[in-house]
Amino acid sequence: MSKQDLQFNKNEDLNKQDWDLATARLEKIYKGGGEKAAAKQKEKGKMLCRERVDYLRDENSEWIEIGAFAGYDMYQEQGGCPGGGVVTGIGYVSGRQCVIVANDATVKAGAWFPITGKKNLRAQEIAMENRLPIIYLVDSAGVYLPMQDEIFADKEHFGRMFRNNAHMSAMGITQIAAVMGSCVAGGAYLPIMSDEALIVEGNGSIFLAGSYLVKAAIGEDVDNETLGGATTQSEISGVIDDKFPDDKSCLDRIRYIMDKLGKFDEAGFDRVKPVLPKKDMSDIWGILPNERNKPYDSVDLISRMVDDGVFEQYKEGYGKSILCGYARIDGWAVGIVANNRQIVKSKKGEMQFGGVIYSDSADKAARFIMNCNQKKIPLVFLQDVTGFMVGSRSEQGGIIKDGAKMVMAMSNSTVPKFTVIMGNSYGAGNYAMCGKAYDPRLIVAWPGAKIAVMGGEQAAKTLLQIEKASLKAKGEIIDPEVEKQLLAKITDRYNSQTTPYYAAARLWVDAIISPLDTRIWISMGIEAANHAPVKPFNPGILQT
Repeated sequence: MSKQDLQFNKNEDLNKQDWDLATARLEKIYKGGGEKAAAKQKEKGKMLCRERVDYLRDENSEWIEIGAFAGYDMYQEQGGCPGGGVVTGIGYVSGRQCVIVANDATVKAGAWFPITGKKNLRAQEIAMENRLPIIYLVDSAGVYLPMQDEIFADKEHFGRMFRNNAHMSAMGITQIAAVMGSCVAGGAYLPIMSDEALIVEGNGSIFLAGSYLVKAAIGEDVDNETLGGATTQSEISGVIDDKFPDDKSCLDRIRYIMDKLGKFDEAGFDRVKPVLPKKDMSDIWGILPNERNKPYDSVDLISRMVDDGVFEQYKEGYGKSILCGYARIDGWAVGIVANNRQIVKSKKGEMQFGGVIYSDSADKAARFIMNCNQKKIPLVFLQDVTGFMVGSRSEQGGIIKDGAKMVMAMSNSTVPKFTVIMGNSYGAGNYAMCGKAYDPRLIVAWPGAKIAVMGGEQAAKTLLQIEKASLKAKGEIIDPEVEKQLLAKITDRYNSQTTPYYAAARLWVDAIISPLDTRIWISMGIEAANHAPVKPFNPGILQT
């Protein structure tokens, strides 16, 4: 497909419109709680959350933000929770790659909603998996009390944060916390369980109970500054290590500390001097059909993501509905497992639909995944999958067994895995191609992605049949026009839950990214993973 091709131009226009929509939504999210809330922070002499992150990071360095869409279109009755009320990501401070977690006090005073907890735990998970230093910029009112039952007591709730603090300390992972605003109740344990705890005078405060609660509990009259301000906690109690007159001086100290850190043993993933793809990366916009059921040349797409366009396929003539092969991305050696979206002929001369996983393809992918573990090569999964092939021929051919082999090898893989949802991500195909449940180090979606148990049309028709059967059991018959309206309603509701925004809001994916940023995400992800040695690979029992 060339740039002069009409379909190429149509795809390009529609895909760029999808990305423009994502960009516009991100710009709104970046404003946090809005201008009035931002002005109140400024009146206190505080930097805004994103200003702190930008000042802390090395100038002109790469930054990948994790979970920007967290909470998107959720908690509307509570006034919304842009970005989950916290900014998280992987960046560089004093030349060291690290995880940064910064509360956004413009969003409900930085209070923790359920999605806030999930996002914070995801940031800690990334730090632990990759042995990355983690920096907390604390400015939070604590748990959002009207929803405390959804954030306080369960295994993956607020308390897990402090459990992770303890585990990271035992792992030798550096944790630095700066109290730049409120730090209340159980949240007070986070900075004190970190290696270094800093505080900003005037704005920073840390205590188990604020002045109102102290008055209610024991009748003592005391102001918050005396109770847990910078002087109290750094000079009297010794809870905090150092105090600073303003945000910038506090952030400067963090940069100074990061500059002195030693290094762990590395995993040793292979990297050479990076080379850009031979063909124009922006062609991806035109190659990828905006209509999710249209075929395209997956190799054509891959060649625009890998160094010098070189993609050496493994078993090219076998199991053609999945492409496996070796390449480099930004210099890093990678093994790529990608769904082939072309209609191809199998080894037996049968036609195979694009995006569907067949037995021979699953068998090939399982073997390739094991090879990459043997060679210590990180894996990249490029998803555009509608699921496994069904029907009597597939069942008799052992599709379940071959699919299980692929899932077993992928699940037990010890080299880092990275997942890019380019198009469809349906059903068991999502699982086999390393969906969120299978611990990819990073998982991202392109703006036109669809994530669900099955496609909208099939799901809506299935749900309609269930609805009709239920009504028929009650003696009710639906006339054709009402049936048509009901199908449209079901389809719209289902499709609204398959968008990348729905997934990103719930952190099923770490981010919605431009296809042109895919190389950056994978490269930074492998660099992060290179900080943690790889464990021995045991694929489990693979039935032959």
